[in-house]
Amino acid sequence: MRRWVRLGAWGLGIGVAVVGSIIWFGGKSVNGADLSFGTAGRGPLETAVAASGRMVPAVEEIVISPVASRILAVYAQAGDSVSKGMPLLQLDLEEAETRYQNLRDNYQIKNNSLQQLKLANRTTLSDLEMQIKIKEMDVNRLAIEVDNEQRLDSLGSGTGDRVRQAQTALATGRLELKGLQQRLANERERLTNLETATALEVGNSARDLEMMGRTLSQGRIPAPLDGVITYLSSSIGSTVAAGERVAVVGDLSRFKVAAEVPEGSSYKVVTGANVSIRMGNVEMAGKVANVEPQSTSGSVPFTVTLDDATNSRLRSGLRVQVYVDYGFKDDVLRIPNGSYYQGPGPYVLFVSEGEGKLSRRTVKLADSNREWVEVESGLEAGDRVVLNDMSNYEKYSSLKIK
Repeated sequence: MRRWVRLGAWGLGIGVAVVGSIIWFGGKSVNGADLSFGTAGRGPLETAVAASGRMVPAVEEIVISPVASRILAVYAQAGDSVSKGMPLLQLDLEEAETRYQNLRDNYQIKNNSLQQLKLANRTTLSDLEMQIKIKEMDVNRLAIEVDNEQRLDSLGSGTGDRVRQAQTALATGRLELKGLQQRLANERERLTNLETATALEVGNSARDLEMMGRTLSQGRIPAPLDGVITYLSSSIGSTVAAGERVAVVGDLSRFKVAAEVPEGSSYKVVTGANVSIRMGNVEMAGKVANVEPQSTSGSVPFTVTLDDATNSRLRSGLRVQVYVDYGFKDDVLRIPNGSYYQGPGPYVLFVSEGEGKLSRRTVKLADSNREWVEVESGLEAGDRVVLNDMSNYEKYSSLKIK
């Protein structure tokens, strides 16, 4: 029994070693019907950077709550078609209405104060203007007296003292008149500034009142445009904060693509670049409309406008593959693009060796477009390469084709 046990153990070890050798040295088989091949060859390459994206409405508006409140009623549901101005929700606006009344009272008080100030200013200025007219008349009278005294003095009927007294009175009157004129100018400027400041307060109060009036008018959350509701807060009784999103309405007759590219390749995406969008077997054209300046979670968002934005195949939220053109190479070694390619870098690919055999190779790939991938090293022209994703077979040095 001991001899049989030793013999069995020895045989099992050999069997394991043989199986391991078969696996390592190419005993694994793959179904040939599941494989797609491409042949490496030389040719031009219009380079493009690949990005992911999704279809979104070309026009979409977010509706926010104008005040902190709670939802009293819901007039529509997500997916409903709505017209501009149609009510979506009803908010509790009792507190907002109270504030509106307070703002209206405050505006009336300030406006009345402004009117009273204008009347008082006109009265003050009118009094000063009247005093100036009286003083001008007085100065004219004093000037006549000076002339009379000088004429009497020249005839011998007057005295020099009387002439000097008349001249002194005239000079005093003129100084008083000048003082009144300067006082009028100063008062006019001071009162004008005071009216301007008060008018600004009244204007601010009027704007606050107008804004609160708009808030009340938006209390039923009207639809901002003709379209379809893509989101709606429909929980009656729930509270919403001021500025919180309560609805989203989009125009689903036209679409655009919201895409994002890895930040390492973002420099290749520029505004105005030609774009190819692939949706399964359907391909569309477009242009880069704008590129956001900041990266988000390792990716840079950008927007693509479509040449055929009203295509009936388009659906909101549809995932698409995006290729942005950025350059051209005249003569490169290239292989067809496929599911294996995830961006520039090293890859483990399987190359046909004839007679139903595949061998593993490490290949360095570079730029690409929707049809071709540039080969930097690891392949030669004429090599037939498996275009499927073969990451599950990377540990095998060779494969057999069934």
